[in-house]
Amino acid sequence: MSLGESIQIAGNWFVIHFTENYGMAFGLEFGGEYGKVFLSLFRVFAIIFISWYLFGLVKKKSNKLLIVCISLILAGAIGNMIDSAFYGLLFSESYFTVAQFMPEGGGYGAFLHGKVVDMIYLPVINTTLPEWFPIRGGERFVFFKPVFNIADMAITIGALTLIVFHKRVFSDEKLKGDNQNTHPKNT
Repeated sequence: MSLGESIQIAGNWFVIHFTENYGMAFGLEFGGEYGKVFLSLFRVFAIIFISWYLFGLVKKKSNKLLIVCISLILAGAIGNMIDSAFYGLLFSESYFTVAQFMPEGGGYGAFLHGKVVDMIYLPVINTTLPEWFPIRGGERFVFFKPVFNIADMAITIGALTLIVFHKRVFSDEKLKGDNQNTHPKNT
């Protein structure tokens, strides 16, 4: 697919739409070359920290839901990091043409300077707001507008699940910690 091309999968509400993201979720980015390097290094350190934290959770036999959620966040971070690290090395630019894999002379970017590919677009509601609607009346309204990828889904599902079930997940951790402090092991 070339940049901006779309394929409708299920009517108008599930679309494969090829776009490239220079930075973070929803197209946010830090400025210029140094911003991209900073973001890539931040991702590397985040992956290292999340891996260390997950290893500790597994070692302590923590709540399974907590381990699954942190694993989803880690997997998503690794997926986006792989795209950012290697996509620019392996593919040519895709403006007005289909990107070439392993082009002669190399890809469009250096290591850690690639774009992240986003392709899932779910405009579940696509309508015009009524004129009487406050502030945005008469304007086009699309929900859910961002284009994202499977790595973004993993991060979002892991984070939202932690938020929704935080009492269950973290109260189990607190109870486990309290039990270890009040019932020392026999020596």
